[in-house]
Amino acid sequence: MKRGVPVKSASASIDAKIKELGDWRGKTLAQVREIIHEADPEIVEEWKWAKATNPGTPVFSHGGIVCTGETYKNVVKMTFAKGAALKDPARLFNSSLDGNVRRAIDIHEGEEIDGAALKELIRAAVALNLKGKGKMKSEAIPQARRKRAS
Repeated sequence: MKRGVPVKSASASIDAKIKELGDWRGKTLAQVREIIHEADPEIVEEWKWAKATNPGTPVFSHGGIVCTGETYKNVVKMTFAKGAALKDPARLFNSSLDGNVRRAIDIHEGEEIDGAALKELIRAAVALNLKGKGKMKSEAIPQARRKRAS
């Protein structure tokens, strides 16, 4: 029986990314991560899209992708997979505003994060994901019944 090379967990990869950054971006990503888990303790951490030219991206999911936590030279970016469908009364979204699906929050060095508003946005994103999962299942049943009846 072959044993594969141990794969680092997503949480360990995110920990390593925060440590590797070692500056305001690492602290900001750690803060955002904490807020995400406070908003929804059932959030699952994933590490996606790793390839030779990209080490990968932290992804936070519950019923589907909620958001990513990307880091760039001058910004920590939280991209919400279905952000265009979310109400944003605190106007946190400040990037990728022209897209039909995604919306993002760019956090720059020294900016304060509105934790309460971000938690509400995360909870709304999770609710939208879970609503979509339930809706798909309930819609599939009548279609299957119609096919059998004809």
